[in-house]
Formats: sequence, C-alpha cells, structure tokens
Amino acid sequence: MSDLTKTPVTVITGFLGSGKTTLIRHLMANPQGRRLAVLVNEFGTVGVDGDILKSCADENCPAENIMELSNGCICCTVADDFIPTLERLMAMPQKPDHILIETSGLALPKPLLKAFDWPAIRSRITVDGVIALADAEAVAAGRFAPDESAVQAQREADDSLDHETPLSEVFEDQIACADVVLLTKADLAGPDGVAAARAVIEAESPRKLPILTVTEGAIDPKVILGLGAAAEDDLEARPSHHDGADDHEHEDFDTVVIELPEIDDPAQLVAGIERLAVEQNILRVKGHVAVSGKPMRLLVQAVGARVRHQYDRPWGDQPRASRLVVIAEHDDVNEAAIRRLLLEAVPA
Repeated sequence: MSDLTKTPVTVITGFLGSGKTTLIRHLMANPQGRRLAVLVNEFGTVGVDGDILKSCADENCPAENIMELSNGCICCTVADDFIPTLERLMAMPQKPDHILIETSGLALPKPLLKAFDWPAIRSRITVDGVIALADAEAVAAGRFAPDESAVQAQREADDSLDHETPLSEVFEDQIACADVVLLTKADLAGPDGVAAARAVIEAESPRKLPILTVTEGAIDPKVILGLGAAAEDDLEARPSHHDGADDHEHEDFDTVVIELPEIDDPAQLVAGIERLAVEQNILRVKGHVAVSGKPMRLLVQAVGARVRHQYDRPWGDQPRASRLVVIAEHDDVNEAAIRRLLLEAVPA
C-alpha cells in the first residue's frame, strides 16, 4: 500500500545574515528522531551555506540529503530545478521525514509557497510552516522597518531617501508570510533591543505571531517543526507587496565573486570588508579564504560591517582557492571598486 501521508516541509526565510544556516545546523544536530533533508537556495553561483551544512552531515541528515540550487531563485526555476530536486529527495531509498528549505536572503517567500501547488508535488508534500528569522540588533536599529519613525530617521540621515527601499519590502514580505518569527542574535541586541525589535515585528505582522528569541540558532525543534500549517492552502492570510503580479524581479540586487590570493593576516581582510560596508554599501560577504601556513579553510561571513570568521575544516584535496561572494543592491555593485579595495586590504 502506498503511503498517503504528506512529507512536511519547513521554509526558513530571513534577511541576509539573519542566522538561517546556524538554525539549520542546530536542527540537524537535534533531529528528535527525524530523518532530515535540506534544500539550500543560494543567491549567486557560489554555494557557501550548502557547503557549511554538508560539513555537519550525519546519519540523521546525510550529505546526499543536502542539495543546493545556486542558479537562481527557487520560485523562478520551479519546473527546471525546484520540482526535480524535491522529486529526487522523495525518491531516495530512505525518504526524508522532514525537509528544510533555506531560502536566499533576498527571497520573497510567498511565490515559493505557490510553487507547492504544482500537481507533481501537491499530493506528496505540505508546507508545515514558514519560519522567518530577523536580526534583533538590526531591526531594533530601525533597518528594514516600515514604521513611520524608522522611515523618518532614515530620511533625516539621507535627504535623498523618499521611498521605501526594496530591502524593506523583502523584510515586510518575510514577516507577513511567517508562522513563527525568530529574533536572532538576541545576546547582541540586549533586552531593550529585543523589546524594540519585537514591537517593530508586531506592528508589521498582519496577524498575531509567536515571536521568540534565539541565540546561535538554539531552539527546541518541537517549537518550530510539526506546526501543520499547510501554508500552501493559507495564502490569503499571508499578504505580499507583490500580490497580483505575475512574477517578481531580483534586479534590485546583484552579486559578484571576488577571487583573492592566499592571505597572511585575517585581520587585514576583516578591515577590508568593513570598509566595503561603509564605502560601497555592501550588504553581505561570505566565502572561504586560504591563509598562508594554515591547513584549514577560513570561513568568512559578514553582514554589513559585522564580520565573523573561523577555521571550519581542512582543505584536503580541494584547491586552496580564496573566493568571496559579495551582495549589494544593484546600483551599489561596482565590481572593479570592490575588487580593488579587497586586494588593497590583502596584498599578495
């Protein structure tokens, strides 16, 4: 007899650097009896988050259960990539009990939910829930917040700002589509920052949502898995700025890949990335870097001027290639200037 039970999918969305990969790593380490699979949708052609997750693979979520889509937004490549990838997961000898989808930080979640209405998967898969991550420190500071006071503060800082940016629309759509909101990096925001971020999200959400604080992705999986939301059947309750549009565009953002020589001092690279945020309005930097005399890769992840780096694993048989993915709003991407600044920071 065939199994008529639908496989649950949890969509994990959130702005650039909000902690989606860290959350998934925690879920992989604490599956609570579930056999997991992970689908990662990167923005740009170089997959970093998928590589990070594959390094954490185990019997509960083996490496072959971690798949990447790095050639475009999931909802723009439904027929060519998204549906076939889900079908491959479902056809595995040991079918996953639960699938986690990490969306690109630039993704609009509602068009993705619409993809689950495709006949090829509708009878076999259901969206258990949409989990939106928001950086508590950033939200508390008024970034990507739609309320009037935050917009006014932005206008006072920049007289040329007379409308909401595409970034604010991404943030608003992610919150409006969510079943649960996780305020990440609560330790950096502090109690006052968390309270301010919570107020922004409560004002933005079209309905009352659980808003929970998280540090380093640590949360009981029972809280966010097994929601049974069937979000694909609940689209009317999840309003979007793009409702009524036949499609959506990603031309507001762009990405470049910068290759670097081996570096001697990670601190110099950090200083260069901090300059990128200030001088070139760069939103996100992530990648792996080879450090002279070190057998392990240096994992670099930056959100604006906040840069984190750590040695994650040996290079092994991989070429010691230093590559950074740099993401910004389209008009702020000056590839020559970005490359020049980074090369100046880490001279060969």
